Amino acid sequence: MRYTAPLLIGLLYVTLMSLLPEPHRRRVNAIMVAGAGAAYLSGGGLGGWEFAFTAVATWVAYKGLDSWTFIGVGWLLHTAWDVVHHLKGHPIVPFAHDSSFGCALCDPVIAVWCLAGGRRPWERRRGTDEFAGAGRSPLRTAGTTVKE
Repeated sequence: MRYTAPLLIGLLYVTLMSLLPEPHRRRVNAIMVAGAGAAYLSGGGLGGWEFAFTAVATWVAYKGLDSWTFIGVGWLLHTAWDVVHHLKGHPIVPFAHDSSFGCALCDPVIAVWCLAGGRRPWERRRGTDEFAGAGRSPLRTAGTTVKE
């Protein structure tokens, strides 16, 4: 469960966030990245570096208001910060020793989804492929219909 629970939490996060319509989904995720960036402030395990990381995470989250890529980068930055805290022994949840480790497994799941555009997993992507109309009757693609 040490490995699977964080991965399942990441998938649950993606599923629940996918219920939100765009552009609200992107904006809520940007806010979540900002919150995650400030999550370690109360522990102070890395002193002034906590404030520096929070400032960077806040800037990335601000850019994420208009960009799924920045949101994904924000989650990857938080993953790196989780690893540092896990190795230094300052977990995100003070009474749960492996909480930063779990967060470091969960966050990349979310990051991959964000870097892929934060789309709903159950919807097909509408491509802009030049061959998207392949196989259709030329008459139908020209705007006229043919009775069959």
